[in-house]
Amino acid sequence: MSGKSIRLERIIDRETGRAFILPLDHGATMGPLPGLYSIKDTVAKAAAGGASAVLMHKGMVEAGHRGFGRDVGLILHLSAGSIYSASPDRKVIVSSVEEALRLGADAVSIHLNIGGESEPQMLEAAGKIAADCAGWGVPLLAMIYPKGKAAEDPDAAKTCVRTAAEIGADLVKIGYTGDPDSFREVTRGCPVPVVIAGGPDISSDRDLLTMVYDALGAGGAGISIGRRIFEHPDITGICSALSDIVFRKKSVDEAMRRLSP
Repeated sequence: MSGKSIRLERIIDRETGRAFILPLDHGATMGPLPGLYSIKDTVAKAAAGGASAVLMHKGMVEAGHRGFGRDVGLILHLSAGSIYSASPDRKVIVSSVEEALRLGADAVSIHLNIGGESEPQMLEAAGKIAADCAGWGVPLLAMIYPKGKAAEDPDAAKTCVRTAAEIGADLVKIGYTGDPDSFREVTRGCPVPVVIAGGPDISSDRDLLTMVYDALGAGGAGISIGRRIFEHPDITGICSALSDIVFRKKSVDEAMRRLSP
């Protein structure tokens, strides 16, 4: 097995081929949101509920990943940008693949916006990171989103995920397209696993679980959901419910039993 394959098995369950990633990089953009004041506590609760990996910036690794609870994979996020930026859609690279390895990470992730003003710079940076990942045998997760003109194109998600795969990503994260038929087209055109983000229109736990169930049924390889989990009043419960769907292929009704009425 290659180094990438070995490390990917710490992110993607080898039995199901699916991943449950909890991204905790939001603090660098929006500050200490609820659930991010104690990264350690949140990671412990998510791990207890079955998350397979967590994603964070380099400064949080020592305080929030190792030395407690059930072990989970670590993805180091290399991109950052704040809500106060004059170009809020632009993210810059603030770490490196070598630094991720020194910190014990199993994979790295980058943020990519397609269709916005910053697209050329972000793609150039992504290409360099992908080359470093190939050289070191480190998996690359690309969080890719349509912006600007692309955000108005209902088929943009297909192009986004294919772009990520073409430049060397091993795993791609994108927002769910709203229905299984359209999302099936997204996954069908991407040769690497596709995981979904949390989505802006989720109003209940059932809606969240239904979205995940539908996405997986349409070829999705898992989830990378942040605020819907770390701001939840029962982090372990919602993670257990999501794990039932992601790894145990339970129905939405069965998964809902993990949560208090």
